[in-house]
Amino acid sequence: MSFLQRLSARLAGRAVGTDRFGNTYYESAAKQPVYDRTRRWVVYKGAPDPTSIPPEWHAWMHHTVDAPLSEVKRYAWQKEHRPNLTGTPASYRPAGHDYAGGQRRATAGDYDAWTPGS
Repeated sequence: MSFLQRLSARLAGRAVGTDRFGNTYYESAAKQPVYDRTRRWVVYKGAPDPTSIPPEWHAWMHHTVDAPLSEVKRYAWQKEHRPNLTGTPASYRPAGHDYAGGQRRATAGDYDAWTPGS
């Protein structure tokens, strides 16, 4: 993010907090006349990737809660938030995917092409 964008974010609103990924969240000082609520936005630490917003801050961004939720893991079964990995080398590739070797087991539903005269 450029210096000018960071400066305008600080002048147009107040900083509410920062998440564990380094994203900074802002809220406007005045309410929007149409929605009768404040505008909320995020300044990303690195490349702008909306999937890098953790669920606690996502709820605040969409006006589901008034204050950001606690970022503490509450249960042993909860996993750490990860951004969307689609299109990266760490993305999910099931058996038979071209990047995973392209070989899969034969199934009963495999297609046999029709040939005339057979």
